[in-house]
Amino acid sequence: MKACRVVHGVPGSVEPEAVRKKYRALTLALIEGKTTVTVMESCTGGQISSLITDTEGSSEVFKGSCVTYSNDAKVLDGVPAQIIGTYGVYSPQTALAMAQACRRKFGSDIGVGITGSFGNTDPANADSVPGEVYFAVETAGGKQCFHCTVPPQEDRLSYKMYMADVVADRLMKVLQG
Repeated sequence: MKACRVVHGVPGSVEPEAVRKKYRALTLALIEGKTTVTVMESCTGGQISSLITDTEGSSEVFKGSCVTYSNDAKVLDGVPAQIIGTYGVYSPQTALAMAQACRRKFGSDIGVGITGSFGNTDPANADSVPGEVYFAVETAGGKQCFHCTVPPQEDRLSYKMYMADVVADRLMKVLQG
């Protein structure tokens, strides 16, 4: 697999209302383009799905999501155990397998997978590095994987919103071609 592109959000933290506004624009663009999306989230715990569905009419394009916080949940939702066993749960390969699994499961135009560790080390996974997140986007036109180092945030919601902001920017680029 090619190396992931490194993406950066804003230094520090993001303003939640600005992220919500960005997702409203993203969801309206999905609706306008009749482009469906699904998400398999780990570290963001459903935050991205929630932000997409905050816009009226999102049911036209949001096919569903999987919150797979544990390794077992990822496997149950279609991520090959061999991928996690070989590359680790916090890897570009797992993020891509997540994007592929949810896209296939729901038959959507866009699949997004996100995995990482935020403020502390995950005792269940030796490859955990706080602040390191991988996410992938898969469409019929191809797949892209990204790596983001998240600066320390004040709480869990701030970590989730930070990554949601980064993912929204990437999804807008996908929609713009």
